[in-house]
Amino acid sequence: MSDQRTHSVITSDGVTIVGTVHGQGRPLVFLQGIMGDGDIDGDLLLEHLTGRFTCHLPSLRGRGGSGDHDDLSPGRLVEDVLTYAGSIGEPTGPAGWSYGAHLALAAARSDTADAVASLEPGVLSLMDEREQAMLGAAVARMGELAAEGRFADAARAFAGWPFDDEEIEVAEQAGYFEAAGRWVPNLLNLLRQSMGYEGPTADDPAVLGAISAPVTALHGSHTRRFLIASAHYVADHVPHARVHQIPGAGHAALLTHPEALASALIEFFAQAQQSA
Repeated sequence: MSDQRTHSVITSDGVTIVGTVHGQGRPLVFLQGIMGDGDIDGDLLLEHLTGRFTCHLPSLRGRGGSGDHDDLSPGRLVEDVLTYAGSIGEPTGPAGWSYGAHLALAAARSDTADAVASLEPGVLSLMDEREQAMLGAAVARMGELAAEGRFADAARAFAGWPFDDEEIEVAEQAGYFEAAGRWVPNLLNLLRQSMGYEGPTADDPAVLGAISAPVTALHGSHTRRFLIASAHYVADHVPHARVHQIPGAGHAALLTHPEALASALIEFFAQAQQSA
């Protein structure tokens, strides 16, 4: 019998944030990437984590079982994460991938976050002109395909920026783009609001420097250079941070190397708890 259940919380602006919950043990809040939802992104990790953690997989507003709202600004999404994590009622370990890695770092300011894992947050200010052009082209192509109603193709086009060809194939075979495609309109709105956002961000040196919890900045050995640089940037600015490399992995480690990623999370959170 499955032990899956749900946990939900209502935000200050009336949106219900819902996470599926699996396993038993120390709470671990896994924060999704920018394309999917909590269940899509956390699914392959569960079998390696639920024997040790109570795994929470909350979805962004407008994704999964969470309620929708026009406000998808970065500050609002951080508040959603803080509200969800705070409602669990005991210390948690936020762990995020890509966009969720930024949210995990932002959640580190919560009194309930006693350790934080950040997998390839992508500090955009570290991108060179070539990377910026590639990202712009991927977003533009996603928008074109979405306008034609080709949402799975749109998700695939966007993934062509951070994923390599092997990762695209693995994601394709796993049905990732078909599943994530339904959230493409939400993703485009999120990106538009992020471009105009002027508030503090998780990669601001002042924000990172104020984190007191232990942090691990993870990256794949085969990922893009700016994503490796991003992990080191986090470690350079957070007082109690270290870098952990996942051998053979690219940006999509949770799809291609879930066991290695889970092992790194287990080791980090166990050490953080012992040193607390």
